[in-house]
Amino acid sequence: MTSLDELPLRDDLRGIAPYGAPQEPVRISINVNENPYSVPEEVATHVIQHIARSLPGLNRYPDREFVELREKLAQYLGHGISREQVWAANGSNEVLQQLMQVFAGPGRTVMGFNPTYSMYPLIARGVGSEWIGAERDSDFEISPETARKAVALHQPDVLILCSPNNPTGTALSLETIAAAYDAAPGIVIVDEAYAEFRPDGMPSALELLPGRPRLVISRTMSKAFAYAGARLGYFAADAAVADAVRLVRLPYHLSAITQAAASGALDYSDLMLAQVDLIREQRDRLVEEIAKLGYRVYPSASNFVMFTGVENPNEMFEEFYRRSILIRDNGIPGCLRVTAGTEAETTAFLDALAEITRERPELQSKEATR
Repeated sequence: MTSLDELPLRDDLRGIAPYGAPQEPVRISINVNENPYSVPEEVATHVIQHIARSLPGLNRYPDREFVELREKLAQYLGHGISREQVWAANGSNEVLQQLMQVFAGPGRTVMGFNPTYSMYPLIARGVGSEWIGAERDSDFEISPETARKAVALHQPDVLILCSPNNPTGTALSLETIAAAYDAAPGIVIVDEAYAEFRPDGMPSALELLPGRPRLVISRTMSKAFAYAGARLGYFAADAAVADAVRLVRLPYHLSAITQAAASGALDYSDLMLAQVDLIREQRDRLVEEIAKLGYRVYPSASNFVMFTGVENPNEMFEEFYRRSILIRDNGIPGCLRVTAGTEAETTAFLDALAEITRERPELQSKEATR
């Protein structure tokens, strides 16, 4: 069987591992930040009807400008955003890829603050760009001054700020985002994939859009909307940015069925988001209960929690796997990440963590128990 090394790959792609998270038949999967709740039956029925209306016309190409969907996305976002400022693609990863195809590319740089979403450097390298991973402050925070200095030093063509950040859960202040924007020469993307899970009163970077034509706010329907299987990501920006991605988008990239499914769900956005408060409750419960077991938990504005104080993250991951529970080892020393699930799933995780800590005390670092 031919190996990758035997194929005429681009030199800059050699040695790179593809994105991947374990997909195993376990009883509890709380490793990829999915919404644990199914699409409500009332919404599912409406979406099915919406899709059914599009089926007789599948012999024709879909609306390549997906006008109806963009109108509904703009209404959902609010902040005076018009449909001309909105763009969508098959998941926010494709949104980011299109933006990098336009504003990055060979000879250009893409920068973020490590640790962050592992797809950023993969997408950057995929379009031939150099990835720059700047350093964060302590506890994975980024102050306005830290952002300003790093951006001024590296002068990236594209800057990606993940807020709340994956995998740490850290949210950025508007002051930090504004400072980074002011220092950046190119496009600044704020990835708000987990925006709906922020604590009440925490603002969105959408507030910064007016007067900042190089700012892009990326969102997704995968997380809070419980629509991971539908693959619909989108962004809001100056209308000129939406015009720019047309230069690289594939023809008719959003199928008629995708458009219908997303549009139908947006008709019931309040109902689709009804479970967000339940998820936030379980997130806050994780923060509190994990700490009680002697681990340090980082503040999270997302639907997941990262904790440290683990002597051997891979071995603890395996202990959970033996109990048919999938969590996430992101490769950050001493840390593991867990998604907030249903109340029952969260209870099962906490019970397992308590059991592992009791039966395998060597897996908890000495620093964690001081």
